[in-house]
Amino acid sequence: MYIDSHCHLDRLDLSKHDNSLSNILDDARGRGVHKMLCVGIDLNLYPGMLEAIADQKDVYASVGVHPCHVVESPWDEAFVRQAVASNDRVVALGETGLDFYYTADTKEQQVESFANHLQLGSELDLPVIIHTRDAREETLRVMAEHSDPNSAGVMHCFTETHEMAMRSIEMGFMVSFSGIITFKNAADLREVVKAVPMESLLIETDSPYLAPIPYRGKPNQPGYVAEVAACVAELKGISVEEVAERTADNFHRLFKRAG
Repeated sequence: MYIDSHCHLDRLDLSKHDNSLSNILDDARGRGVHKMLCVGIDLNLYPGMLEAIADQKDVYASVGVHPCHVVESPWDEAFVRQAVASNDRVVALGETGLDFYYTADTKEQQVESFANHLQLGSELDLPVIIHTRDAREETLRVMAEHSDPNSAGVMHCFTETHEMAMRSIEMGFMVSFSGIITFKNAADLREVVKAVPMESLLIETDSPYLAPIPYRGKPNQPGYVAEVAACVAELKGISVEEVAERTADNFHRLFKRAG
């Protein structure tokens, strides 16, 4: 049974599914997905995200501010604390991190927000979900200064180098791979998958983005995490059942409140 460790169910286009999130999730369940983590990106959007998944008991949530949203959704510690305290399905903070590709003009705000997520994660013993793009060394620096290896977190939708993966793992973080690893131009990333120990590896869709082959170019959905698992299995030389079991174990070890 698979776990999609990172998706954005509130961003899915439901018009092609009878305007029903349940239809998409029922399809995922039929493909063997038994838990999903719906990840927050903006505190203003968080109440709507919670409402969207309220009836889906196998869907967990995170709360946080994506680095590309730090202007319209600045860090609000009181809001985040209340979100965690009021709902036991909130299992993580984020996604946070640094993105100097799309929003380099907000570097200082991003770094401050990122550090705040890590510090509160340490205090609350909650893992932090990290996004990074064009900010490799700065991301690692902030992690080294502010993260707690006891709660740590995950480098989500990983597309960086072997070195960054290993340095993250040394700090207690897991590394999560998405459908990108199935793309023809992702040969270097597939080598990173081979190198990451299974005990530090998660799988995700990041849906509705980055659908894996053979669905590339179409909206992504949680059921397609099976294709990610199959690619990991091939690269590791193990069964897809073992990938499913071990990544599920990793998920529960990291996201303790989902246990």
